[in-house]
Amino acid sequence: MSDTSPRQPALFVSHGSPMIAIEPSPAHDFLKDLNATLPTRPRAILSVTAHWMTDTPVFSADPRPETQYDFYGFPQPLYELTYPAPGAPALAETAAELLRNADIPAGTVPQRGFDHGTWTALMLSYPNADVPIVEMSIQPDRDAAWHHRLGQALKPLRDDNVLIVASGAVTHNLRAFFQNSYDRPPDWVEAFTHWLHDAIVENRTDDLLNFATAAPHAHENHPTTEHLLPLFVALGAGTPDIPGLRIHDSIEHNVLAMDAYRFD
Repeated sequence: MSDTSPRQPALFVSHGSPMIAIEPSPAHDFLKDLNATLPTRPRAILSVTAHWMTDTPVFSADPRPETQYDFYGFPQPLYELTYPAPGAPALAETAAELLRNADIPAGTVPQRGFDHGTWTALMLSYPNADVPIVEMSIQPDRDAAWHHRLGQALKPLRDDNVLIVASGAVTHNLRAFFQNSYDRPPDWVEAFTHWLHDAIVENRTDDLLNFATAAPHAHENHPTTEHLLPLFVALGAGTPDIPGLRIHDSIEHNVLAMDAYRFD
């Protein structure tokens, strides 16, 4: 890693519905302005996406990733978008090596396109598609502590001007989303969102890693955990004695909390 490269933060963003790419909203506007808040332009981005699930960590080494439309039933204009950012095979191998050096099995795959957890968010923040991107998978059968450990191992990338963007969701109950039966955010969404914020800004790492039992309504907000697990990679990549900072909060469709956090 270079001693002269600027340090990038690690971020967690909620990507919500794929419609965030084309539909105006507070979260859409936040992502459009996000790159202006960073210390400098990153040389590359490591995207930790909730939509790539594997048994062990894997990094995309595709030099020309395609845009994946891993969703259905949305308006046609969404399927006409492309995000032709280049890949970064050398970064993929460096990231895998960092994990292996921490006794974590990891590998790369030569072909892997950008799923919507990556491109719907990053096309707003970097619309010119000129920052190379590597995707990283999560392990849904592993817990928050495992993903926190991954982040700790990947932390050196931040000192080499690599921006870590973990893309998931603060709340992700699809049944409640599709039922669309709420005229305001329900108490179970607000209680969990407030708890998560307080635990992050108060640097209560143990509580966060045990969110499934420590947080109110954890299962109701995350019947499955894959959309919250990227948060713990970003948390682990942060500096332990510096609390995280919430850089955006909004709620869409009354049940999708779109909060974003920065870890320096």
